[in-house]
Amino acid sequence: MSEKPSKPGAIADTEAFSGSDAAQARVRRWWRLVPRVLTRPVEVFVALREDDETDVEARSEPILAIVIVAGMAGILLTPAWGTLLDEESLDWLVLAVVTFIGGLLYGAAGYFLLGLVVWLGARGVGVDTHARKARQIVGFAALPLALSIVITLPAIVLAFGSDWFRTGGSDDGSGRVIVVSVGLAFALWSLGLLAVGLRTTFELPWRGVIGALALAGVIVAAIAVVPSAL
Repeated sequence: MSEKPSKPGAIADTEAFSGSDAAQARVRRWWRLVPRVLTRPVEVFVALREDDETDVEARSEPILAIVIVAGMAGILLTPAWGTLLDEESLDWLVLAVVTFIGGLLYGAAGYFLLGLVVWLGARGVGVDTHARKARQIVGFAALPLALSIVITLPAIVLAFGSDWFRTGGSDDGSGRVIVVSVGLAFALWSLGLLAVGLRTTFELPWRGVIGALALAGVIVAAIAVVPSAL
């Protein structure tokens, strides 16, 4: 029979290892839940109601991965990325690095900004919740947008190559419209999941979900319009 640690330091170490194992188990649980966002989203968004701090922190790893990839998927479709190779000194390696860094920055900005406006929208319809939970709903809802890169990136590389990232390339036509439309379809899927998340996690009626999204949309529009009006 193993002896229980008797010294205070040994007891503290044992408790720390036990707590670390429990935290890692929760992280693994949330990674297993990620695919279910696509197949059984209600199950995942119900799990987001849990307010235990260990469980809340365990979600950060999968959310970070989703947000970065979603940011990369988004910026590949933006007009700004269609001129990167106009600078002759840039090559594919630099392009890959810039896209990763840009995805990280765009994804983080979108995560916090959209999380904020969704939280404000939810508060506007009477939901008393933390902004972090609203951000996490946004993070998991972004999974379809992140997965769109599996389709759009091969299409860009195989069909257009460097022309996608260069002004006046062969992509300046219906090809770009098709690829961007595919990305937008996945973005709409993410928007639908966001609505499911608001309804499930915050237990809102559909009219509350519509109201929260409408308020969030107004805030986003105001943020976009105000700088140009100054």
